[in-house]
Amino acid sequence: MTKLPTQLYTATQVRELDKIAIKDHNISGYTLMTRAAKAAFDLIQEFHPHDKYIAVVCGAGNNAGDGFALASLAHKAKKNVVVFLLINPNKLKGDALKAYKDLVKTKTTIIQYTNQRLHTFDLIIDAIFGSGLSRNIINPFRKAVLAINSAQKPVLSLDLPSGIQADTGEIMGCAVMATASISFIGLKRGLFTNNGPECSGRIFFDDLGVPSSIYEWINNETERLNITQLLAKLPPRAKNTHKNNYGHTLIVGGNTGMLGAALLCATACLRTGSGLVSLATKKQHAPLINKWLPEVMSWGVDKDTQIAEQMGKASVIAIGPGLGQDVWAKHLFQACIKSKLPLVIDADALNLLAQEPLKKETMILTPHPGEAARLLGSSTAAVQKDRFSAIRKLALKYQATVILKGSGSLVCDPKSNIYLCDLGNPGMASGGMGDALTGIVAALIAQGLSALDAAKLGVCLHAKAADLAATKGERGLVASDLFVYLRNLVNNSV
Repeated sequence: MTKLPTQLYTATQVRELDKIAIKDHNISGYTLMTRAAKAAFDLIQEFHPHDKYIAVVCGAGNNAGDGFALASLAHKAKKNVVVFLLINPNKLKGDALKAYKDLVKTKTTIIQYTNQRLHTFDLIIDAIFGSGLSRNIINPFRKAVLAINSAQKPVLSLDLPSGIQADTGEIMGCAVMATASISFIGLKRGLFTNNGPECSGRIFFDDLGVPSSIYEWINNETERLNITQLLAKLPPRAKNTHKNNYGHTLIVGGNTGMLGAALLCATACLRTGSGLVSLATKKQHAPLINKWLPEVMSWGVDKDTQIAEQMGKASVIAIGPGLGQDVWAKHLFQACIKSKLPLVIDADALNLLAQEPLKKETMILTPHPGEAARLLGSSTAAVQKDRFSAIRKLALKYQATVILKGSGSLVCDPKSNIYLCDLGNPGMASGGMGDALTGIVAALIAQGLSALDAAKLGVCLHAKAADLAATKGERGLVASDLFVYLRNLVNNSV
């Protein structure tokens, strides 16, 4: 078993990697199949050594072949194995057929699946569909998937959970809820975003011993982020230093009834290390700010002309938290969008941008799927169906760096390179989390990071802090719970 690589691939790219290994390096498809089976069986021996009764549920194609080969290994190891077939074996071809014939020779129990219950087994192997699934699952495959899920037993999915679209993480009608998944040769990007993380369980990887040179032939544009490497981009602070060395962030927001959003943004900005933080807000709010955040300079503004002085002192502008969409908000938005400063745009500022789209390389957009849909003139369902395509369209349309929030948050630059953060948890689905992210990203820009590096490190810091805070429970997690962990992270003390 090898460490999870950073590079993520589409199903088409992984098939191409297979072809290169087979054609250019004389590794047969059947050899790759038996290696996959061995990697999966080693995983079983490590984590389920005492499980004797194993059900292997097989569909068609090479994923079934992996299951047949695994069943042969388990049978030889004196496990009580039952293979459930979802197709007529006469329809098997190529390497899958060869693996089936080898399995028959072992005299392993093979049963045509009808409506069997699987709860009597210790472990279930999901070998129904691999990465080639492109349409919704129908019977008898659907019945088998539902039976696997209702058995409430540990499940190991080969390649990826059956029913998960390999490129997008979309559920194709229904999907196996695996305890663990083992991916081969190339990590499929759908494992890490949308519904992929929910269904995959713990993810393992094995390269099946293919030469590392085969990966050089694939022009890959998606990779997982590494928070440790990204934190190294924050230089240590000299002893002889000054607050002005770490930038001045101007936050614009906090309309009537929404001051809390701006305060969360400002706190996150301070805890991430911005040297100075100013908040331009409604005039009636300005005197209140220092009661909660005495470190923040507050400015009450009624119109866009009053914000010019603050913009002249700033290194970066964060606009959107609690902004609203009234006349006041629109005037401030127009003033900020004309600035040459880096802009981190969130919440209602994104909705205002959607009304008057423009291209601006100094922008970082931070939409959730609903906001992304408005920016694209699309629907939330369409965005979630293919988050990778959606974020590329956003980056291209606005010529900006984009963060698409959600399970497996994505970052995309204007050149269409995509980065995925596999940190975070469901507890982050609460009000104020996006405001905190905006403050984090703005603070990183204030300290000298590029827009892309700030976006990449920002989503990682945000998600990691939430994971640390969630050790006390995901339910009830709020944005302010992140701040103490955030400070520890940027000081490399976690």
